[in-house]
Amino acid sequence: MVAGPYATGGADAALRAGRLAAMNRAALALFRLGHVPVIGVNMALPVIAAAGHDAHDEVMLPLSLALAERCDAILRLPGDSAGADAEVARFAAAGKPVFRDLAAVPPAP
Repeated sequence: MVAGPYATGGADAALRAGRLAAMNRAALALFRLGHVPVIGVNMALPVIAAAGHDAHDEVMLPLSLALAERCDAILRLPGDSAGADAEVARFAAAGKPVFRDLAAVPPAP
């Protein structure tokens, strides 16, 4: 899983898009290492679009945390994000690896 800031600090659409692009680039790098990367935001945004923007709080973090429960490790990108920190906490509590640097992620077996 890749986690990082997305909407933190009332980010406008351009900043959110840039942050999501950074997570997607990290996911591509993980894919090239042989992993199957997922991003909670990418999972949640289509559901929020279907439900309407008012469903953001109902869907975003709960869906991201549910996804975190099903992943083997997390790469936490830099930047303030309570949601990303909550995802990391799930991994840490389960004793699963938490990476903070892409260079530290080993290739998939």
